[in-house]
Amino acid sequence: MTGAYGRGLLHLAAAVDQAGVFDLERCVELVRLAESGGLDFVTLDDRFGWPETDAVGALAQVAPATRRIGLVPVTAGPEAAVAHLDGVSRGRAGRWTETPGPAPEQPVRVADATEPAARQAVARYADVALVRAASSAQAAAVREELRRQAQEFGREPEALRVLVSLLVDLGDGERAAEPGHGGGGPRQTVQGPLYRGGPVDLAELVAGWHGEGATDGFHLVPAEPRRDLERLVNGTVALLQHRGLFRTFYPGSTLREHLGLARPAGQLAAP
Repeated sequence: MTGAYGRGLLHLAAAVDQAGVFDLERCVELVRLAESGGLDFVTLDDRFGWPETDAVGALAQVAPATRRIGLVPVTAGPEAAVAHLDGVSRGRAGRWTETPGPAPEQPVRVADATEPAARQAVARYADVALVRAASSAQAAAVREELRRQAQEFGREPEALRVLVSLLVDLGDGERAAEPGHGGGGPRQTVQGPLYRGGPVDLAELVAGWHGEGATDGFHLVPAEPRRDLERLVNGTVALLQHRGLFRTFYPGSTLREHLGLARPAGQLAAP
């Protein structure tokens, strides 16, 4: 399986979510760790109900402490707040949107395309589509559908990045992926597809699915943020870099540059 539109570059992103009370120092630490691995962007979900801030405000505080990595708040906040984040981060913000629509010159639009009903709008307007898939065949089918629809809307298929969103539990030591995980494909859970195993087998999964043309990359959601993100960066990402499959430095300074995306085309600003 090579995919009708080729493989392109591997893209990687990670969640830095926090449950309970928001801890700015810890958040900065996690985002810096992700940045040290060259990840395209991080997501931060404020739906855990912090009383002191929201995801946009939190990442606006993180931005001055980082230099390159993209910052994508998972929030229902106003577009003006995300535009402010894009300004303070100098073009590194993204906007997570449930219903992507026409909006020229805005930050990168990230949307969940797992449900079939969402795919038409995602294919027409989003820059990054996230898909919770438990197999490479499932991921490939959704990627092909989204890119075919994007082409029907007059877009270049390569203008849409399709990333598999995967929960990862990398544990405390190197071990082979458990049955139903890793090389045999993640296991479906009530929270979504879950990989449970070591960083080496995760690197094999990432390289394999990308090499097959099933996905443009992965959005990885650590089961335990500090532990799993460290093992992800120092283990999985390091292996992918060693194999020449992922960047070792940021060639640009904006999220669009990391993703290899042009500015929104004028004709996409109107339905």
